[in-house]
Amino acid sequence: MLAGIGIDLTEIDRVKKVVEAEPRFIEKVLTKDEQAQLSHFAGQRRWEYISGRWSLKESFAKAMGTGIGAQVGFQDIEIIDNAAGRPIVTKSPFNGQSLASVSHTGKLVVTQIVLEKGDGQDE
Repeated sequence: MLAGIGIDLTEIDRVKKVVEAEPRFIEKVLTKDEQAQLSHFAGQRRWEYISGRWSLKESFAKAMGTGIGAQVGFQDIEIIDNAAGRPIVTKSPFNGQSLASVSHTGKLVVTQIVLEKGDGQDE
């Protein structure tokens, strides 16, 4: 059963400017495992990854209906790419299945999170 859908659109250059001005932004937004995955990327792919994770987490919070804040924080959500490059939600405050999608252009990243709960699960 569908519990929530969240989408987000983020400008990669905007995130790049924030990171360059405040390098701790990465530690604020990315979990340790996401930071480890980021360490394998350079150049444009690095910015796509950081922007993508920011956007995925914003999408997740929208799907939860809370936004990023007291109920759902950046460190509460972890999304790691599997060997094929598919983003997998490995940690979240949602008690159900969380599906993630991310796509990039040279300037933008768009993400979507779908939250599904099984029979008898609370939101």
